[in-house]
Amino acid sequence: MPRGPGVNQQKILLLLFGGIALGLSGSPKRYFQILDSITKEWKEIDRRMLKRAIKKLYESKLIKEKENPDGTVTLVLTDKGKQKALTYDLGKMEIKKPKQWDKKWRVVLFDIPEKIKRTREAIRIHLKNLGFYEFQKSVFVHPYDCKNEIDYLIEFYDVRKFVRFIIADSLDNELHLKKHFDLL
Repeated sequence: MPRGPGVNQQKILLLLFGGIALGLSGSPKRYFQILDSITKEWKEIDRRMLKRAIKKLYESKLIKEKENPDGTVTLVLTDKGKQKALTYDLGKMEIKKPKQWDKKWRVVLFDIPEKIKRTREAIRIHLKNLGFYEFQKSVFVHPYDCKNEIDYLIEFYDVRKFVRFIIADSLDNELHLKKHFDLL
């Protein structure tokens, strides 16, 4: 699993956004689901990286500090931070179509074990929802840059060791793919 400020920054943004979701949650069941998810992710963040990631988020104006009357400081998502957190919301994630195609194919291959087949099916569904073409049963192709989205999906499901991401200059059935993605 990759480590670094980028991964932790994404998690921090989502955790802060999860805090907002807690405040808006009207359902006790949903409240506890969100709370469980936040607690699990918080425990997985490397503490040294946390300080660096928070500093970077602050510098990029994704979070701001709010001083409390008791002298403590609360980190708050800015509007820009909320937008970025929503970017990584699985249900709303999308791959942006650039003005011009760079003529490269993004290929996602996975071999996820049978014992976690629900995760495998979830990945398959997400890839289809993101507009990927199912090249083979566990091989999906897309023409546009989607590395961040795929990295997030891999991290979210904790399947890094089972998934590969390739950028290819050409594929043998490229004409069919170009027709499928309306690139002709």
